Amino acid sequence: MSKHHDSPSSDAQPDAPPPQADVAGLLAQLDAAQAETEKFKDHYLRTMADLDNVRRRAAREKEDIRRAAAAALLEDLLPALDNLRLGLQAALQAHPEAEAVIDGIKLISDQLSGVLAQHGLKEIDPTGQPFDPKFHESVAQQPSADIPDGHVLQVLRPGYLLNDRLLRAASVVVSSGPAKH
Repeated sequence: MSKHHDSPSSDAQPDAPPPQADVAGLLAQLDAAQAETEKFKDHYLRTMADLDNVRRRAAREKEDIRRAAAAALLEDLLPALDNLRLGLQAALQAHPEAEAVIDGIKLISDQLSGVLAQHGLKEIDPTGQPFDPKFHESVAQQPSADIPDGHVLQVLRPGYLLNDRLLRAASVVVSSGPAKH
């Protein structure tokens, strides 16, 4: 049996680049990979920011839709609430003997008003306050010795705010000051 020995030069690669050339190529690849990583990281961060903006916008739009729906419902309920109050006043004046029944209905009216207030409805009662066309609708002027000129003398129909936004202006009679002779 003959032993065959490989020469040490048979394992070496004659065309292998010098080690320094390998390092330079690897560094270039590393720089390219890092640049690509930064690009993907930037894209990821922008996408996450866009997603966060979409979520916030969707939540805001959902809340706006909910408020608009609530406003529409409350606007439809306000005339019924007005009529209930007017009916209670008329019933108390016309039928004082039915005071117990009227008190029961008034409790229901107050409960309804309380529930509406929990949902952001606030009644505007500007009696005695300066007339403000942003919140009041003047339907008449009347002289008054007690209420100064330009102030609300009487509220004919209450106004309402819904979450601090005007839902309905108060219909008012405005004082023209003391009567002039």
